[in-house]
Amino acid sequence: MIIPQHWAEARLQHRERGRQITIRRFGWSDDSLDAAQAHAETRAREAMARALAGETLPRRERRAAYNGSEGVPIREEIVERDGETVITRNGYGALCLNTPNVFFADIDFDEKPGCRAVLIATLLVGVAVAVAMRVALDLSLVRAIVIGVAAAVLLGYGAVGAWRRAISALQGGQEGRVRKRVARFVAQNPSWRLRLYRTPAGMRLLALHRTFDPREAEVTRAFDDLGVDPTYARMCRNQNCFRARVTPKPWRLGMPRLHSPYSAVWQSAHRDLPGRREWIETYGRESEGYAACRYLETFGAGAVDAAADHVRELHDLMCSAERELPLA
Repeated sequence: MIIPQHWAEARLQHRERGRQITIRRFGWSDDSLDAAQAHAETRAREAMARALAGETLPRRERRAAYNGSEGVPIREEIVERDGETVITRNGYGALCLNTPNVFFADIDFDEKPGCRAVLIATLLVGVAVAVAMRVALDLSLVRAIVIGVAAAVLLGYGAVGAWRRAISALQGGQEGRVRKRVARFVAQNPSWRLRLYRTPAGMRLLALHRTFDPREAEVTRAFDDLGVDPTYARMCRNQNCFRARVTPKPWRLGMPRLHSPYSAVWQSAHRDLPGRREWIETYGRESEGYAACRYLETFGAGAVDAAADHVRELHDLMCSAERELPLA
């Protein structure tokens, strides 16, 4: 996990026999902007040498605060450090906890039916209505098919949604399904100890029994078994860290998101911009009455690792996880 203080960009061009190659690379440093610029120039020279040697590689790196090109660190404002844990302000203004070794996992609720389910439901509705029209009303085959197609278009999506809601209710709702999945996982892995939290759009898990390397095989297996959001799992691997949002999303407070003045990526010069400071002050006041997640229960009787529990204390405090507040 690398989250630098300073960022810069270098640009190199090479012309040869009517051919031009332009390479852009970012550089970063915790020491100074000059050190970040020197790093950018070194990376640009290395990339240019590889390109001239015939290697195919990206000519420029995508400007992204988080989960950018593989190997590019997290580019967000550092708000606080607590040992190896780093609190950053993300692209839209919320605070995020980044840890190199304490297991966090997000499980998002699947609100929308998949394309395959919608197609199957649409076909079944169309066939059922067409047959009913043909048998009950003795309509011609053509008219029955036309009515069946119209019913499928109008009712197919709603039918699969109603079916999913009925199945979900029988299983205890989406939250109930996640609880059962977590309980099953811990039963199969008795050394684990997992805290479960409710988030506005799903659930969050925090492991207390030991620390992890985000790229180790057991993390990948746990993510798969627990049904962790694939995007979150990919970000953990790319950035070699675990991450949890610990303050509300601004639009859930009725606020606009924080906008960087240019390129939507953090630069240390942004820190004292009046508009940014004003937004952060307002956001801090509006966030006080909300929680980012709510603690529900602990699964498993594994031992508690001191380092993981320290991160848990910080996470729960910043999230207001044990206070009865609305989620945002």
